[in-house]
Amino acid sequence: MTKKLFTADLLSRLDSETIIHIVPENEDQVLYSARINGSRWLINDAYCIEEVKPYLRPLSSMSDEEEEEFTDLVFRIDLKDDSAIIELVDWLIAHHFDVRDLIEQGLAIAVTPENNPYETN
Repeated sequence: MTKKLFTADLLSRLDSETIIHIVPENEDQVLYSARINGSRWLINDAYCIEEVKPYLRPLSSMSDEEEEEFTDLVFRIDLKDDSAIIELVDWLIAHHFDVRDLIEQGLAIAVTPENNPYETN
């Protein structure tokens, strides 16, 4: 179940430019895209899904500005509409939040102030 959950999470992040850390046995790299090839997930045609960890943000790291934006979104949509929930999840994914608790499971790397590949200088 964990691999299925992880695969579903990565699939949902393909359009959000999620940074993926690859840890193959002989090197470290950071790449920016993932795709499926046949029956295996491959990163740049070379790495299997078992060798990747996305950089994700804990929900607790949401800034005040992001929290306000998210709250505004919640109040603008009709929560009785199933597609509204998808809109909320899409917003969280676009901001690289860990919506499936992958950090806790050791399947993702937590973004911290000291370790933030999304921060632009």
